[in-house]
Amino acid sequence: MVVDDHPIFRHGICQFLGQFSEVSVCGEAANAQLALENMRRLNPEIVVLDISMPGMNGIELIKHMLAEHPKVLILMLSSHEESLYALRALRAGAKGYVMKQQAMEHILEALRKIISGGIYVSPEFSEKLVFKAIVGSTGDLGSPVEKLSDRELEVLQLFGQGKSTREIGETLRLSMKTIETHRSHIKEKLGFSSAEELVKFATEWVTANGP
Repeated sequence: MVVDDHPIFRHGICQFLGQFSEVSVCGEAANAQLALENMRRLNPEIVVLDISMPGMNGIELIKHMLAEHPKVLILMLSSHEESLYALRALRAGAKGYVMKQQAMEHILEALRKIISGGIYVSPEFSEKLVFKAIVGSTGDLGSPVEKLSDRELEVLQLFGQGKSTREIGETLRLSMKTIETHRSHIKEKLGFSSAEELVKFATEWVTANGP
């Protein structure tokens, strides 16, 4: 099953995979809710999942999918740099991570790898993971947002998209108080003294890394 909110890209992936007899696309979904509904109905063996989904990001969706279908194999697609999200996706339970810009070139290789029981990331990111293991958990992969939890990163991303505290709460189905707590933790972890500094950083970060 292919899950992506961009129909042209989603259909392109489906058509590309349709050329190969070793895989068969059983369904598509454009959002998290439909993805979960289709999983229950279609019971796919593999899900190719975009990390940026409306209503629920891909990291959270991985956790929901595996809670209901613990044996499903998930390959994450993203326009974000691997150093920012790949490790988070793998920790959440994904078996592979492919940059969207390289999807047509690497997706079949990635699917073969995870079907055989392996984990797929780019060779460059594999080297970074080895370095991280050597220097220990205190060494990050080059981004200050590595200090944030998955939920905090999601909140930061939504602030960067121009959403208010109330709008973020509605999007994530969390109370304003909870969002304000996340905002406070983000400010503390990133060393900001005001909400304005946080929003400015978030906006610049989203502009640089994609929505």
